Amino acid sequence: MKPLNILAISGSLRKISYNTAAIEALSRLAPEDVTVKVYKGLGDLPLFNPDLESELPVAVRELKSALAQSQGLIIASPEYAHGVSGVMKNALDWLVSGEEFVYLPVMLINTSPRASHAQAALREVVTTMSGRIIENACVSVPLLSSNLDVEGVMQSPDIAGLLQLRLQQFVAGIEALGGADD
Repeated sequence: MKPLNILAISGSLRKISYNTAAIEALSRLAPEDVTVKVYKGLGDLPLFNPDLESELPVAVRELKSALAQSQGLIIASPEYAHGVSGVMKNALDWLVSGEEFVYLPVMLINTSPRASHAQAALREVVTTMSGRIIENACVSVPLLSSNLDVEGVMQSPDIAGLLQLRLQQFVAGIEALGGADD
């Protein structure tokens, strides 16, 4: 199998975030032939403004470039007021008119059993943008109120094992769609 590059985005800007802990752990748990790059520029993106699309801000160009070099996208986003976090939605708005997202395999991670509204909204947005959600790779990881950080997630056999299994299913989904040949 050809090495895979996968971009992972946490929809949280919090320093201590379960969503960020989940994708950071996943990046460390990935098999040798899979690179999960954690995107860290979410807070640098300006508010979406279609008037800026002809001359994209640097942070937006960097996000689009990272996505263009990836064969898949992992999104872990918290729920705020029954919706996707504003910074996550802002990032997706910047990607809506580009080629990078179209038909891109997507894995969704939910770290709270109470975040069903955000997950549903995220599914709607990703589908509308022509992303391909790999359903059997999507996972709900019980991190809310666990006090687990990245190391704690990695040291939990149940949680680490679940993340690894779903990443394997995501990789298989990417391969089935022909994304490993890019």
